[in-house]
Amino acid sequence: QVQLVESGGGLVQAGGSLRLSCAASGRTLSNAAMGWFRQAPGKEREFVAGINWNGGDTYYRDSVKGRFTISRDNAKNMVYLQMNSLKPEDTAVYYCAVSWGSTVVTASLNYRYWGQGTQVTVSS
Repeated sequence: QVQLVESGGGLVQAGGSLRLSCAASGRTLSNAAMGWFRQAPGKEREFVAGINWNGGDTYYRDSVKGRFTISRDNAKNMVYLQMNSLKPEDTAVYYCAVSWGSTVVTASLNYRYWGQGTQVTVSS
């Protein structure tokens, strides 16, 4: 069993930055792709960013390209999401997740473990 714990969320003004962290425990995740998703009130959960097993490949939804950066540290079993130039529309609960495979995928059904989420609120 894998436990994922997100941290780093909070309230920030538009244009500001936050760095989300996801700590994994229970087993090593060095062979699995990881992803960040978000869910705003009244909306479906959506893919934000993904990274393959060794960090050599990343993928982002169009609305965050150039502003968000996903990274991982397999030695520490950690995944990060650096979020810059935040906008009010980025407000959501952010979740990290572990994929069934080693390559980046965007559909939530391809992820088998999920954290509890961390709230990100961007004020205008």
